[in-house]
Amino acid sequence: MIEPEDLLNSVVSDHPRQLVFATVSGAHLYGFPSRDSDFDIRGVHLMRRDELFGLAAPSQTVTHCEVRDGREIDMVTHDAKKFFQLMLKRNGYVLEQLLSPLVIHTSVEHEELIDLGKACITRHHIHHYVGFARNQWDLFMKEERPMIKPLLYVYRVLLTGIYLMRTGRVEANLVSLNKTYHLPHLPDLIAKKIEGCEHEPLSDADVSFHETEYSRLQCELKEAGRMSTLPNQPSAREGLNDLLLRLRRKTCSA
Repeated sequence: MIEPEDLLNSVVSDHPRQLVFATVSGAHLYGFPSRDSDFDIRGVHLMRRDELFGLAAPSQTVTHCEVRDGREIDMVTHDAKKFFQLMLKRNGYVLEQLLSPLVIHTSVEHEELIDLGKACITRHHIHHYVGFARNQWDLFMKEERPMIKPLLYVYRVLLTGIYLMRTGRVEANLVSLNKTYHLPHLPDLIAKKIEGCEHEPLSDADVSFHETEYSRLQCELKEAGRMSTLPNQPSAREGLNDLLLRLRRKTCSA
């Protein structure tokens, strides 16, 4: 079996569009990948000239799923314009992708985009994380026998949101986040997930405990949003527009 770095590079090199960046998201970014975890690749691509100027409405998203060398790959990239528009909304997910330290492909424009991404963070991202955490909790509770994997996603979203509101920095790694928040039950849950015990069901007592923790952290997240000193509006719109125009010119001159 080839090494994951070589595997990911080979997948990215086969992408049908020119890439601005590609990073790893999902469990690997969140700090609790199992040995057989999927690789979730996210990024930004540029449309071809014929897509920009032709009659057909171009697809702004390229999705590719495959099993390569025994590993499941899920790759999703957006055209630059669509991704930039998402950045200007209260979408924490795209900022996590952009600012992921697990970089497979980069460019000069990626480095510029990282700085612009930081200027997109506002106090209104609280709504993204409150809603996202609620959805993750509902998914956890829908299971006939609630399990570790969806529970870790709940904690990851809650702590990422609290940290963002308080510091203005995007941190999606649950292990790193817990160095700040010191939740004593997280290391054991993370260890079980990494060891491949993610489908181990939780007892009723455990579920009751985590429900109390979920409610407490949701309140803490909302309070962090109320107390946040982050700006109300992103300041990167002009910079993103300028970068998009330069990228389009590069495409047209190629």
